[in-house]
Amino acid sequence: MEADPRFAGFVAERGDALLRYGYVLAGNPHDAADLVQEALLKLRASWSRLRAKDNPESYVRTTMARLHVAAWRLRRRELLTWDPPERGHHDALSGEEERAMWDALAGLPRRQRVVLVLRYYEGLSDEEIAAALRISRGTVRSQASRALGKLRAAMSEDIEEGVMGDHGRRR
Repeated sequence: MEADPRFAGFVAERGDALLRYGYVLAGNPHDAADLVQEALLKLRASWSRLRAKDNPESYVRTTMARLHVAAWRLRRRELLTWDPPERGHHDALSGEEERAMWDALAGLPRRQRVVLVLRYYEGLSDEEIAAALRISRGTVRSQASRALGKLRAAMSEDIEEGVMGDHGRRR
């Protein structure tokens, strides 16, 4: 197979962003790197027919999401770490609140976390998520609802623990 400089340019330009996306999906840098590598191998095999389209990154991200979903069936658990690569520059949450949010995300089942990543990180619609994960639109909505409910409950518990002392009275 002859090397295509446009493919190499795409990988050089978008590789870090794809790795961050893989990290958000998988929750650890090793699985993220594996997802990126597998997806780029699939992209390379399809490059000649896809390069005419303007968005090979969409193909790679969809492939990464599908590969991650397929891994659910092989492994049911993984650990999220606290240190995501290149944390954003925002002041929406305090350090403790942000850590609590990552811990809450780590406690979600994989399917629920992937649905939230595709909805809020990728900005996909329910129909697009359903197509990407090969599940029904209703399943997307129920998984998102359950995940958000668990996150809300976990965050409210964390806030309550911060306000209440060990004996259940206000500090």
